[in-house]
Amino acid sequence: MGRKYFDCRDYPGGVKCSVTLCADTVEELIEVVVHHNSAVHGEKDSEEFRQMISNEVKDGPPPA
Repeated sequence: MGRKYFDCRDYPGGVKCSVTLCADTVEELIEVVVHHNSAVHGEKDSEEFRQMISNEVKDGPPPA
């Protein structure tokens, strides 16, 4: 099992964010990304939002 990551720089929207989050599973990563985006970007947790995150998850360690 490899790492998964989500790079907030790839997130569409007007907020510039340089945070990259990673985890061992897609499920764990989605929970962390939802929490970050709710707390920092004011996003609402929804199935559509979670699906968008899932579509943006990348395999491997985040780039340096």
